[in-house]
Amino acid sequence: MTKFTIFLILIVLVAFLLVVVIMVQNPKGGGLSSSFGGGGTQQLGGVKKTGDFLDKSTWFLATLLIALILLSNITIEGAGGISDSKALDAEETTQQPITPPATTDQTNTDSDN
Repeated sequence: MTKFTIFLILIVLVAFLLVVVIMVQNPKGGGLSSSFGGGGTQQLGGVKKTGDFLDKSTWFLATLLIALILLSNITIEGAGGISDSKALDAEETTQQPITPPATTDQTNTDSDN
């Protein structure tokens, strides 16, 4: 397995965990709207700590996902240095010489004028 494959597996796993953590959260409070005065309900100690854990784990998983995506770019072949295009190399070897189109010589042979 290549490094890129390992990063790809980790990215898929973290993305799946992020989706699960987001789906478990309660949509009715404790989120961004309660910070601006929208949440008038008070939470008990256990529920508040669970919400804090889910909030922190969401931010951690999102940060980890972005970091894995950026680090996976390093493992792609040719990303570290300048590489020539294989398409251009193949084109140069198979290119045939360009010949001008056939033209007919239409000089004015009428010298009566």
